[in-house]
Amino acid sequence: MSQRLFIGGAGPDHAAPQHLRLDYANRHGLIAGATGTGKTVTLQILAEGFSAAGVPVFLSDIKGDLAGLAAPGRPESRLHDAFRARAETIGLADYAYSAFPVTFWDLFGAQGHPIRTTIAEMGPLLLSRLLDLNEVQEGVLNVAFRLADDEGLPLLDLADLRAMLAFVGERSGALSLSYGTVAPASIGAIQRRLLVLENQGGARLFGEPALDLADLMRVDPDGRGRINILAADALMSAPRLYATFLLWLLSELFETLPEIGDPDKPRLVFFFDEAHLLFDDAPRALVDKVEQVARLIRSKGVGVYFVTQNPDDVPRTVLGQLGNRVQHALRAFTARDRTALKRAAETYRDNPDFDTAQAIREVGVGEAVTSLLEDKGVPGMAQRTLIRPPSSQLGPIEPALRAALIAASPVAGRYDQPIDRDSAHEMLARRAAQAARDAEEATRRDQAAAAAEREHRAARRYSAPSRSTTASRRRPPPDSLGAALGDALIKELSGTTGKRLVRGILGGLFKGR
Repeated sequence: MSQRLFIGGAGPDHAAPQHLRLDYANRHGLIAGATGTGKTVTLQILAEGFSAAGVPVFLSDIKGDLAGLAAPGRPESRLHDAFRARAETIGLADYAYSAFPVTFWDLFGAQGHPIRTTIAEMGPLLLSRLLDLNEVQEGVLNVAFRLADDEGLPLLDLADLRAMLAFVGERSGALSLSYGTVAPASIGAIQRRLLVLENQGGARLFGEPALDLADLMRVDPDGRGRINILAADALMSAPRLYATFLLWLLSELFETLPEIGDPDKPRLVFFFDEAHLLFDDAPRALVDKVEQVARLIRSKGVGVYFVTQNPDDVPRTVLGQLGNRVQHALRAFTARDRTALKRAAETYRDNPDFDTAQAIREVGVGEAVTSLLEDKGVPGMAQRTLIRPPSSQLGPIEPALRAALIAASPVAGRYDQPIDRDSAHEMLARRAAQAARDAEEATRRDQAAAAAEREHRAARRYSAPSRSTTASRRRPPPDSLGAALGDALIKELSGTTGKRLVRGILGGLFKGR
């Protein structure tokens, strides 16, 4: 028999042990139940079991409670006696308090190591989901990504994407024949959505150094898998960012890890808390992607466990892929609740000893209706199970302990300082600066050419002497005798006698003809 994780005790006296088989742990799972019924404790004991078996874990900490995995439980806790009594009831003889190796992560870098990806790695589909774009705007975003690839412009952070969208807008006319029509209104709408995302702190998600998936799959020297805890209490104020980031992480695991078939135990177990946020108002293409990942990622050794209040929060196409189930109490106050409860009960293999729907409604805090995969991957019969108590601390840890664990982490200093590498924003800025310099130089050349043309038109390479100047040179000086006789002759001819004399001479000449 392969290794197994002890979940709790079933049966009338809770003496029948319930185990999750590690060789079927990559067949995914579901933890569901109303608020306050014990989902967080179930998640905690599963993370402990996987870590002890040498399987790394990634989970999100919505309320801060799961940080207690990093500290052992305390005998002075008010639940100490209850936990001891429960351990005896279910036959957990070796129950003891223990801490587990934990790495803290935080998208905002406040409560853990910063965790980043690049715009290019996120891709246009998930980014469109994150920005809540319509079909036309998503098409424009695809054009920006395609043009960035064609032009060799790396898209790393939001500044790169904004610069790329501005570049597309400026060249929209030239791009329309090759990439399709790009409307300026769509560019403006996407830019506004990016501004909203930046105001929500989403800009910190994008950049370098990007997360290396190998850092999520570390195993300590003592053989225990590290539990990666994403601080998500502040992140929940931007639920779309939270869901998109976790889906990106799943997609990266799916695309990066090699096929290994069905291993003896998973390479990584991924818990998706508040899973309904992933599917609320999700477009069909996104649901199809989640279904594809759920179907195929198990052959890469990754188990995915969805944590949510109601199984109805998960689409049926995805729900059908979840083999291991822990169903805490559901409250049936309305007709819709009763319908959801009935549908949840129908997904379990019936147990002749009790009515599954009634059991789901009646189980108390710390109890659940479980169905775990058995030999050949067959679902086990529904069992009313008393969940085992956690070995680690129940509840949050002190900030000083968290800071010490972050400083001693195997990835300390690796992601703390962002790197601003040369990318689309800088490259396009240089192009714009060079274009401005070229335009200025062309303007100077045009102005110089125009000035030369004006000068050429106004220039006089040769000026011949005027007739009046020649006459003045041939004319005798005004004080000479010739000049005086000439003046007298001109004056006489211009008078009445002179005019008669001229007419007489001319008349005689014409008569002769």
